[in-house]
Amino acid sequence: MPHDVSLITTIAAALGFGLVFGFIATRLKLPALVGYLAAGILIGPATPGFVADAALAGQLAEIGVMLMMFGVGLHFSLDDLWEVRKVALPGAILQIAAATGMGMALAHWWGWSLGGGLVFGLALSVASTVVLLRALEERGTLDSFNGRIAVGWLVVEDLVTVLVLVLLPAVAGALGGHAPDAAHGHGAAEGGLLKALALTLGQVALFVGFMLLVGRKLFPWILWQVARTNSRELFTLCVIAAAVGIAYAATVLFGISFALGAFFAGMVLRESELSHRAAHESLPLRDAFAVLFFVSVGMLFEPSILVEQPLRVLAVVLVVLFGKSLAALALVVLLRYPAGTALMVSASLAQIGEFSFILAALGISLGLLPPEGQSLILAGAILSIALNPLMFLLSDWLERVLGKNKTLAARYARSADPLAELPMTTAPSKLAGQVVLVGYGRVGRNIAEGLAARGIEYVVAEQNRELVDQLRQQGIAAVAGNAGEPGVLIQAHIHKARMLVVATPDTFHVRAMIETARALNPDIQIAVRTHSEEEAELLRKERVGAIFIGEQELAKSMAAHVAAAIAK
Repeated sequence: MPHDVSLITTIAAALGFGLVFGFIATRLKLPALVGYLAAGILIGPATPGFVADAALAGQLAEIGVMLMMFGVGLHFSLDDLWEVRKVALPGAILQIAAATGMGMALAHWWGWSLGGGLVFGLALSVASTVVLLRALEERGTLDSFNGRIAVGWLVVEDLVTVLVLVLLPAVAGALGGHAPDAAHGHGAAEGGLLKALALTLGQVALFVGFMLLVGRKLFPWILWQVARTNSRELFTLCVIAAAVGIAYAATVLFGISFALGAFFAGMVLRESELSHRAAHESLPLRDAFAVLFFVSVGMLFEPSILVEQPLRVLAVVLVVLFGKSLAALALVVLLRYPAGTALMVSASLAQIGEFSFILAALGISLGLLPPEGQSLILAGAILSIALNPLMFLLSDWLERVLGKNKTLAARYARSADPLAELPMTTAPSKLAGQVVLVGYGRVGRNIAEGLAARGIEYVVAEQNRELVDQLRQQGIAAVAGNAGEPGVLIQAHIHKARMLVVATPDTFHVRAMIETARALNPDIQIAVRTHSEEEAELLRKERVGAIFIGEQELAKSMAAHVAAAIAK
């Protein structure tokens, strides 16, 4: 060829093979990402035939991570992150400690050094935010409370990993590896550790402060100015430039990872009224680069490890799929959240991804992790990503079992939890003929304000414990828990209610709510919110009652406004 076209060749091969194998995977009733991983293995250096440029694929994958994290930032506000802090912050830190301990135990059993075990355990403890986002989007639960907890949990994991990446070189010498500057002794390493910790925390604080004080005003204003040009391509360019540019600047100026920089970029742009348009315009590019991410992961895989070390690979997969998931499950239950939330979080963590690869590469460069460790981490990542959808199916099945088994449901109802029961000060007479409102998000809050303005009594059933506590301080009757569990609706006095209003975007448990409500109160009226026409059709077949689809209701209101304006 007259000039180097390795970039074009890599993109063409990754997208082309990704399309073919993704199509085959979906035809076999498997997630498309399994096909993308298989495509990466096929065009990677470990298999014969065509070999794509792994270095270029890695950089393209990095862009994919940026755009995916930017997309979730557009749906995840700082308020959302603050709401889940009491479960995400302690849960993520304790889960990382538990999973790291499991990895270190395996490494010790295999005769590795302390430093190698530490890096190995940390790599197994950090789940992939990109994989989680794909799973939540496919299930339609990204905007649910459980989805926000899972995303917040992984954001905390990412922040912890950033600290580890900065601190690890400073302690490498003490852990049996070689520090970047071998001339320094242990005292210097200790000084370097404290200096690195202070520097990292300071840089993160500066970046977050800048985004809160300046970014939240500046970037939405820029987006609005570009939108006023009425140029679609300029608007799309502005969105992508903000995602990639802020992520790059965060890394160069503040030492933050590309992924976290892009995530905060999305969160500040969410403050703009044009955030939904920004998400829509960037979606095709985000999807394309997400494919490149999964293909690049497949290219790193060495299939020979499955033959040479099958038992070690199995041990890694068991730790990732079940070890840290069970630890997360126990932590969420101990924090007194519903079993459904615990199952969702545990399934979300049953995989490892991009940060694990970065940790492994750093561990090898510092002489801490043996080359075999990187191969095992990659094998664990490939297999756990491929098997992660099965973990969500297992989670759903377990949740259904808990819901149907009255003994188990009662055991997980947490009767000792004061927020799971209405306080004695709530007079039963006030609840006769009340409305049971499931969900107190943006829609639920507006419904509640409308009911209060009309003097209609209501009880809120909400999974966010902190929000329930706030509502009770305001004198509003509220119960914490998943309304798909019978005990929650019983506590909301569903048997006395006039109507059940489901305002939560998580429609996965709607049928269980309706079944419980009708069993306890056959005459109850029901109103349900849904985003999907398909879901609405299924609910109509079950004669649910009033069903509201967001887009249709908006269209009706606008049409009525237009008609009224013309009539004048």
